[in-house]
Amino acid sequence: MAVLNVIDRDGNDAVIESDTGYSLMDVLQSNGQDIAAICGGVCSCATCHIYLPADVNAKLPARSGDEQVLVEESEYYREDESRLGCQVEFTEELDGIQVILAPED
Repeated sequence: MAVLNVIDRDGNDAVIESDTGYSLMDVLQSNGQDIAAICGGVCSCATCHIYLPADVNAKLPARSGDEQVLVEESEYYREDESRLGCQVEFTEELDGIQVILAPED
């Protein structure tokens, strides 16, 4: 089990304990967080838009072309820390990170 610290869209904190090996989108959604995940995690929408700290993003593979396009289309809420939760695997290395849910577009 690993821990994921979440700040939701209302600024509330939550601590989630979860097995690793799932996408952050799956972990968030299965633990009651407000992640629509309309496309089911196939990187064709941006309804699992999250923010990860810069030091965490630096450890991850770069955004794929599809993820980059979708993040760029979120022009009002796009940040350097933006990622799509469906594209980030929750691994032991990410144990204890903080995730912020991006506002809905």
